[in-house]
Amino acid sequence: MSAHALSPDDVRFRTDFETCVFPPAQFDHRAHVRLAYVYLAENDADTALERMRSALMAFLEHNKVPASKYHETLTRAWILAVRHFMTRSRGTESADAFIRANPEILDTKIMLTHYSADVLFSEEARRRFVRPDLDGIPGA
Repeated sequence: MSAHALSPDDVRFRTDFETCVFPPAQFDHRAHVRLAYVYLAENDADTALERMRSALMAFLEHNKVPASKYHETLTRAWILAVRHFMTRSRGTESADAFIRANPEILDTKIMLTHYSADVLFSEEARRRFVRPDLDGIPGA
């Protein structure tokens, strides 16, 4: 059992996202981190990644956003990063509590400490997971 729990709001958020009623305009970086936390609180990293990928692709399709907007490397790297922060922090009762305890996870540029911009924003990185070229992601 994970030391990290989900609040009723987290469960509602996941359901709203998976059923595509969550407003696309509100799906920002914080919401991405929250969704990763939600999946990781109940699953191992591989299963969390599969669920995240599936939910994101369905969300894109439902909102008529081209599937080419999906970025495999960023999705997997953020799952790994959130897992790293969850592993090193004490248990939390919700995604909000986790984010409050780890505010650096909201830094959207954190991946640029692991990847050069050329690698991270390449078409190859969008299509498949590319390993960091600057510094490994802890626990990856």
